[in-house]
Order: sequence, then C-alpha cells, then structure tokens
Amino acid sequence: MYPFFKRLIDLFVSLIVLCILLPFMLPIVIILLLTGEHYVFYLQKRIGYKNRYFNIIKFATMLKNSPNMGTGLITIRKDPRLLPIGGFLRMTKINELPQILNVIKGDMSIVGPRPLVDKTFNAYPEAIRNKIYDSVPGITGIGSIIFRDEEDLLTNTKMDRTEYYEKVIAPYKGELEMWYNKNKSLRVDFWIIFLTAWSIINPDTKLPHKVFNGLPQKDLSDI
Repeated sequence: MYPFFKRLIDLFVSLIVLCILLPFMLPIVIILLLTGEHYVFYLQKRIGYKNRYFNIIKFATMLKNSPNMGTGLITIRKDPRLLPIGGFLRMTKINELPQILNVIKGDMSIVGPRPLVDKTFNAYPEAIRNKIYDSVPGITGIGSIIFRDEEDLLTNTKMDRTEYYEKVIAPYKGELEMWYNKNKSLRVDFWIIFLTAWSIINPDTKLPHKVFNGLPQKDLSDI
C-alpha cells in the first residue's frame, strides 16, 4: 500500500505546490530570459526508477556548455560557469522547483534517492547501482540532506575533486540511499521533507542522525 499512498500524496502535494509557487517562479523565469544565455529550463538525462532514463527539469543555473568546461560535472562554490543568479538558485535549492513537473509526470517522487547522470551514478559500487533505484528518485532525500552543501566540500577538499567524489562522497551517499531503500515509509518521507526545510535554515544541523536510528555516519574529511 505504501507505493499507492505515496503516489497519491505526491500528486496532491505537487499540484498544490505548483499552484502556490507559480507567482514566485514567474520573476525567476523573467530574470533568466533577460540574463546569461537567455534560457530558462535545463533538461538533462538522468537515471530513474529501475535504472530507466528520463529528462529532469530544473531552472538553468550554468552555461549550456558547462559539462565540457572547467571541472565538468563537478560544481564548486562560486563556479565561474554559473549564470548571474545561478549561485543563488543553487544555494537556496530554488533551481530544483521545476522538478514538481517530473513528479506530476511520474518520473520522480517528492522523496527518494537523487537521480544521477551516468558518470556520477557509475561512481557507486555495483551492488548499490543494482538496487538504489528500486525506489522512485526524489526531489529530496536523505542523501540530499546530509550533502546539503556538497559544493562546499568539493571546493575545499585538498584531494583531486573527482577522486574525492569517487572515494569519499559517492560511497557514503550510496550507503545513505540504501538506508532509505530499507527504511522507506510515509513516516520517514515526512521527516525527510521536514529535515530538508530545516537544513536550508540550519545547514550544519545534526538533527537527521538524531531522528533516524542507524543512519550511516562517515567522516567527510580528506582521506
């Protein structure tokens, strides 16, 4: 029954949120049309439920050719490839709001493991790649909360950034998403939604580890 009720809640909440947010999203659309490269939405192929591909929808935050520039798929703080309001949209997570349309379509849920591109997905160990998307990917999830400021970690690491992602971030993020697969429920989903909002207000919060027993922990310092 959990998948059925979750889908009903996803549709109900996403339609209400879309109606509420439309007036606030219009100014962002106008600003993006008038600045940068004059495009509003960014579509990217991501891996979804049962490892099937879909196009994720976001507000544009970076130059169109950014995957072939600089640090590639890795984004750092004050990345020179960011559009004029791109940094603000990413920091506040406003760039994620158009994914409400993905939820309505059924490609995504409000809560679930984050959908990845091939390169970052392949950084997961094989056992995790085979199981992680047994859950529908989400706009937010436990990995998104713990890695609230992933860009800051990648900016300040002393390691090669790609190596740091593959050796430190990806294995831990995979453990977190697998924890969600084993423990998912409407209660856990509601807590994750609350903790997502809380982590925006208080980025250094330790509340997730207090709320969820057995949540994997790992030192994110350089190794």
